[in-house]
Amino acid sequence: MKRVLLLILILLSSACLPIPDAEPTPTTSLPYRILPEENPYTPRQEDVNLSRAGVTITSINLSERFDLTPSRVTVAFLGYMPGVCNELRIDVKPPDESRRILIEAYSLVDSDHGCERVFQQFEAHILLGVYSPGRYTIWVNEILIGDFVTY
Repeated sequence: MKRVLLLILILLSSACLPIPDAEPTPTTSLPYRILPEENPYTPRQEDVNLSRAGVTITSINLSERFDLTPSRVTVAFLGYMPGVCNELRIDVKPPDESRRILIEAYSLVDSDHGCERVFQQFEAHILLGVYSPGRYTIWVNEILIGDFVTY
C-alpha cells in the first residue's frame, strides 16, 4: 500500500513539472536606418516635370566621421553632368535585407528650355544616416563602392 501511495505521489508531482521546449533559433533583425541621411540632392516632388539625364562620376570617396556621435559615413562625389542647366539628384535608399545601401546619382533637366550642352562639373557630399548595428555595403549606380560597420 505504501508503494502505491508513493507511486501516486510521484506521478502527481511530476505532472506539475513544465514540459521542456526546444531552444528558439536566433533570428537576425532586418537592418534599418535610425536617422536619415543629410542629403541636399534628394529627389523632390517637382522633379516629375523634368526629364531625366545621366551623370558621369569620376571619383567617389568614403570617409568615416569619428567627430560625430555616433560615427557616420560621408560619401563624396566628383563628376560632371551633360549640360549647365542640369540639376544633380542623389537618391539614397534604406538598407535592404542584405545590408546594401543603394545610391542612385543622376541629373534632371527641363527639356522645354534650350540650354547649352556644355559639361557642368559637380562636387557633392552626402552624410549617410545612422544605421542599426552591422556591416553595410554601399553601391552607387549598381557599382560596389565600399563598406562600413556600425555598432
